Amino acid sequence: MPKILGGSLEEHRLTTRRRVFEALGTLMVDRSFDAITMADLASAAGIGRTAIYNHFRDKEAVVVAFATDETSRYLDRLEAALAGARTPADRLSTYVRHHVETSAQFHFGLGPELYGMLSQSALLEIRDHVVAVETVLRDILAAGRSDGSFVDEEPAALVALVHACLQPRQVPADAAAAFVVRAVSA
Repeated sequence: MPKILGGSLEEHRLTTRRRVFEALGTLMVDRSFDAITMADLASAAGIGRTAIYNHFRDKEAVVVAFATDETSRYLDRLEAALAGARTPADRLSTYVRHHVETSAQFHFGLGPELYGMLSQSALLEIRDHVVAVETVLRDILAAGRSDGSFVDEEPAALVALVHACLQPRQVPADAAAAFVVRAVSA
């Protein structure tokens, strides 16, 4: 009988998935995705070599599930941070600060090397996660355009420009937030 982690099957499933996601992140520091096997993931996660297949059909499914989990956790924290911000400028500032401050905790973009190894369907699933985050920003920018506090530029361009400002460059969160708000203000 396999060992159950936690007090219920649901807790076991969540714990196992979390371990596999942590193993993926750890292994990808030292190896390319194509050099990691399902057996490597299972071993690093502390689960049976065949047990991993009860949770994921293959490495690609692990990556998609990992991206889903990361996005869900990120969006939950972002929505909590935005709850107290009232004006579009405050919401945009919060969005930027949150992204900069949490960038070390989340894997934003898994890298072009990995994306080149995934199927089209997996890439589309991962793109859905990007769209979910972009939608939050798009809504903030739309509210600012509506009340006249932000420039009336093409939304896709503004989203891309704001996200370009969020790339890791060791810029303090408050400085990045102030710059972005000034850049889009009318």
